[in-house]
Parts: sequence; structure tokens; C-alpha cells
Amino acid sequence: MVGELRPKICEEKSVSDRTNTRQNSRLTNLANRKKGLTVMVEQIGIREAVDLQPAPGAVVFDMDGLMFNTEDIYFAVGTELLRRRGHVFTRELSDAMMGRPPQASFEIMIRWHNLSDDWQTLARESEDLFIEMIKGRIQPMPGLLDLLDALERAGIPKAIATSSSRRTLQAVLGTFELEPRFHFTLTAEDVERGKPDPEIYLKAAARFGLEPERVVVLEDSEAGCRAAAAAGTIAIAVPGPHSARHDFSSAYLIVSSLADPKLYQLLRLPGPVP
Repeated sequence: MVGELRPKICEEKSVSDRTNTRQNSRLTNLANRKKGLTVMVEQIGIREAVDLQPAPGAVVFDMDGLMFNTEDIYFAVGTELLRRRGHVFTRELSDAMMGRPPQASFEIMIRWHNLSDDWQTLARESEDLFIEMIKGRIQPMPGLLDLLDALERAGIPKAIATSSSRRTLQAVLGTFELEPRFHFTLTAEDVERGKPDPEIYLKAAARFGLEPERVVVLEDSEAGCRAAAAAGTIAIAVPGPHSARHDFSSAYLIVSSLADPKLYQLLRLPGPVP
């Protein structure tokens, strides 16, 4: 995945054949709905015009790297975590860990550097470092607050589905007092299988009382987009500098930021404030 000299990370198949059958059915339904789309595609594969039928019923946000600049902070956390153990945290390792729940993420780190720690120890230490480091450093990603305002004016419900712990989510959202603006939040503690497994997005759709194809998911990582697509939701990729090398072929649409007019068009919202 990141070079022959690195340990091979084998992703476990955690979804049963029965679940796959349900997901295939949802994806078929989604494909049928897309027959009415007006789509123009550039050579790089980004859809320029979209018109979902029917209109999206809800929006689910990933958190880290999508809503806030936390991936930059997580890189600093990983750097310090491995510095204490005599190792270097590389961009390749960061890419391999990104978007996954704590257990899967830190098990990758353990195999990568043959660490003696268990994943729980690394997760606790990382969480403590992160909560300390966000002070004065964390910022909303461009366009986030305007998009939340636009969704609220349009009456479109929204939620957060993150691979982070609830403690981390509350620390991040509490910095800007944003948690009350979401109908609900789902964290690593709320699922048995983390991204790229679709469980978290299937649960989000169920909480809204909607079929997955009525739910738009905003993600910044490959693992997250794969989870959203496998759930049958409308997966929208919003890559950042930290995920520019990810494979977003599973995404329905790729946009440049949360302020991209294409995103507003898909959500049937008035254009973003210049």
C-alpha cells in the first residue's frame, strides 16, 4: 500500500454476505435514481453539474479534516507519540491511519514500527496529547460555518459521524459551541466496525428515518468515502492537503471545499456567500 518495505496492512472483511446483498440493493436503487441526473464530467472525473432526484433529505459530516483542521494537529500528535518511542511519524503512515477508528488506526502504527504498546495505551496517550494541542490551534475549515447556516435556513437536518472518540468530539465541538447545531452525533463508541465499513453511515441514515440514498455524506478521506458509498449514501469527497493522494473513486462528487458552488447546487442551496 505504501511501499514494499513497509508491512502489508490487510483489511479484514467485516461485512457479511447478507449485508453485502442489502448494500448492493441500495446501490442499485441509487444508480436508478441517478438516471435523471444532468452531469458534465471533466477529464479528471469531477462532476460539474448535478441535480439529485429527489432532493437530499439530510447531510452527515465527518469531523476530522472535513470540519476542522484537526488532521494537521493529529500529525503533530503522531510525531510526538513516536518521538517518545524513538521513531519517526511519516506522511505514509499518516495516510494509512487516516479516517479509521482508534483501534484499527493504532494497530497499523504498532505493526508499522513493531511497537510493544497495545492500541489502548497509544489511543489514550494520543487523545491526551490532542486535547492539549488543540488549544489555540484548531480552526473551522473554510466554508463550514456558512454551510451550516445555509442548511439551517433550508431546514435540512444534519449530523456528525466520526471515527474519533466521543471525548475528542466534545472537546473539538465545545471549542466553538457547535454540538447543539446537529441533530445527533455518532462516534467510534457507537459502532462495532469503523470506517471503511459502512456501519456508521447506515446507522446515521436509520437515525434520520431515511433511505441511505436520500443522505448526503461529506468526507475528506478515502476510508470515509468508501464507507459512505458502501452504505448507499451520496458520498461527497472534500479532499484537503492531508488527503490529496487518496483514492476518491468511490465518491459521487469531488468538490474543492465546503464553499464549492457544486456542493451548494447538489444540496439545492442558494450559492455560498462570496
